[in-house]
Amino acid sequence: MGEDKTDPKNWRPATQMVRGGTQRSHFDETSEAIFPTSGYVYASAEEAESAFKGDIDRLVYSRYDNPTTNMFEDRMKLLEGAEYCASAASGMAAVSAALMSQLKTGDRVVSSRALFGSCHYIVTVLLPTYGIETEIIDGTDLSEWERALSKPANAVFMETPSNPTLEIIDIAAVSQLAHKAGARVVIDNVFATPVLQKPLQLGADIVCYSATKHIDGQGRTMGGAILSNDEEFAMDQLRPFLRNTGPTLSPFNAWILLKGLETLDLRVNKMSENALAVASHLEGKKGIARVIYPGLASHPQHDLAMRQMNNSGSTIVSFEVPGGRNEAFRVLNGVDIIDISNNLGDAKSLITHPATTTHQRLSPQERSLMNVGDGLIRLSVGLEDVEDLKEDLDRALGAA
Repeated sequence: MGEDKTDPKNWRPATQMVRGGTQRSHFDETSEAIFPTSGYVYASAEEAESAFKGDIDRLVYSRYDNPTTNMFEDRMKLLEGAEYCASAASGMAAVSAALMSQLKTGDRVVSSRALFGSCHYIVTVLLPTYGIETEIIDGTDLSEWERALSKPANAVFMETPSNPTLEIIDIAAVSQLAHKAGARVVIDNVFATPVLQKPLQLGADIVCYSATKHIDGQGRTMGGAILSNDEEFAMDQLRPFLRNTGPTLSPFNAWILLKGLETLDLRVNKMSENALAVASHLEGKKGIARVIYPGLASHPQHDLAMRQMNNSGSTIVSFEVPGGRNEAFRVLNGVDIIDISNNLGDAKSLITHPATTTHQRLSPQERSLMNVGDGLIRLSVGLEDVEDLKEDLDRALGAA
């Protein structure tokens, strides 16, 4: 017999994004329902006892489970190809929970150095506070992974593409090395999204998202998600951690994210198409020292990016202007259509100066190691007409 096409696992991704995980109430509503409730009632004291003992499967408290957040998690599982998904109040709640839930004093973590500022804080400050050894390496250099993972480790953490320098890491190769060292691989997949890259299929063990970015995609709400096929991690480590520490995604935010997932495929592909056009337009333009975009042949990991990321370069373009902070500020202040904002993945194009925003709390030495210079600008390309975006950037670069 062939595949059961009525099984959501066998639906194609675009269908999963629109319909996956939907649970209708007895009202048979078209849109998913929001359940803004903190708790649930029981028919008897005996039922409550059984529920808390785990003898029966039912909702007991919205810090643990809620029908709307469960729908979001179920849809994410289908899209990612994961057996388990846990939602969280933000992307950073997801990253911290994914790491903290499985690590203890004496454990060892190897991480790529090109990280978002808050991820860098978790790896270099928070984990060592609890006696967890961390080693930071150049994630693009496979020989450094081979060296660092030649001895036992418990977790590997990386972003690919990285924020904001768009470094690409070979997920399959690093995962093989990590597993030989006894480590789980945790990947922040925010820039690629599940539309362009599925790390679990490439050998990773855990995937984290800031759903605040592309999954919402319209600057409305915060949210996060953690996905895995590792039952021990998901059920024995992550679930108790989330239940008892409480970084809970609200039902209303989960509903917004469900609505965002319905158009994720359309938005990410169109925004990536626009990003390639913008990057190509900027490359070689007077007043720009370099353009960083995985979809360009000039990117040092272009071939790897095309293999890993569904032949796409993502929605983010970074570029560097000579003259440092002052020149970069003139460019940001010169745009009219594009908004200055530290968010990304939005339908609106957003531009920021990482050295003074997302990576501002890092030391100049740390920023230098991560190649986040004072002239670096990160552009999240949206859904506007790409010719308007090109003209807006041209005006800003002319003013600079």
